[in-house]
Amino acid sequence: MTRPIVAVFDFDGTLVDSDEALIAPFLALGIERSRVRLGRLLADECDDLGVAVEDYLDHYDPSVSDPFPGIDDLLASLPRWGLCSNKHPDSGASELARLGWHPTATAFALGAPKSLLPVVTDLGVSGADVLYVGDTDHDRECAVDVGATFALAGWNRRAQPEPGDVVLHAPAEVLDLLA
Repeated sequence: MTRPIVAVFDFDGTLVDSDEALIAPFLALGIERSRVRLGRLLADECDDLGVAVEDYLDHYDPSVSDPFPGIDDLLASLPRWGLCSNKHPDSGASELARLGWHPTATAFALGAPKSLLPVVTDLGVSGADVLYVGDTDHDRECAVDVGATFALAGWNRRAQPEPGDVVLHAPAEVLDLLA
């Protein structure tokens, strides 16, 4: 089996520690913290909590999430990389600009499950050439769908490994998995 040649990342919970930023709009809309479940599709969580996605987005502040330690150095060391996220395209673009990050390929998929296929296509590689780093079950499924290698962002305290997962404890470990 060949080693992946390019890394693609999930955004929230993988590159940025965004839990509080993601919870804050729900709190502002009167939802109790204990009812909010992170790591789900925004549309599904909003629907379950009886909140309109538009109202949630009106309260979301894209300026408050910080990168996990080591992420800036990792991204700076990669000649090319991709991003595949369920984040809203407007807030995602705003956060990328604020952080000074410039992925080679980007896909945001609000309202529908994200797919790595557009990123793989834009990168001009096959799924087997991709290491997808994420923190949730649907990230794992995205990797499987295109034949990519999945690595769990173990630096996120909420990330739950499954049998067979490659678990990364620090962002720099991504480099060890790339050809």
